[in-house]
Amino acid sequence: MPDRAPALADATGVAEFLREHPGWLAQQSGLYAALDPPRRVHGDTLADHMQAHLVRARAETATLAGQRRAADSFTQRIHAAALALIAGGPAALPELPVLLGLDSARLCAEHPCPGATQICPGTVHAVLGRRETVIGEAQLDPSLHGEAASLACWQALVRLPGGTALLALACRDGRALAGATSGPLEFLAQVVAATVPGA
Repeated sequence: MPDRAPALADATGVAEFLREHPGWLAQQSGLYAALDPPRRVHGDTLADHMQAHLVRARAETATLAGQRRAADSFTQRIHAAALALIAGGPAALPELPVLLGLDSARLCAEHPCPGATQICPGTVHAVLGRRETVIGEAQLDPSLHGEAASLACWQALVRLPGGTALLALACRDGRALAGATSGPLEFLAQVVAATVPGA
């Protein structure tokens, strides 16, 4: 099966190529987003076939676009939180839930630290292991999330440099964490470490 159609000058050549390679068009799903579907003709399976591919290609494009918008929105909120921390240091920590659009955002540390909830030694390793971040639906730990643990069921945990502190983010609606990825969260953790003494 050829990877692409040869340059063809006329419709007859196109039709001839497709007759000789009947599976070629089905493998080029990206083309369907650019094609106008044929009018449905009763009993014409070609119309159904092309319409199905066109619907699938457009749905995939819409999904990717939605994911990109969510990622951009979350990254913008991370940047707003980072700027607040740079300007306010530990005093800005209580602002993080609003800036991030979440129900709760807490700094947790295994050692005394301004603005942080102190947690037992070994907690960061116990919840993260070798990972830098955890994002998803879970039963939340009250020692990390406080009162939000009984209300929320989505979390993002991100380790701070040094390995004995983390940010614990929580929300009731998973859409608030849509677009959340490790990169922006780790950037926020680095900002916290740089602006909160002892973090």
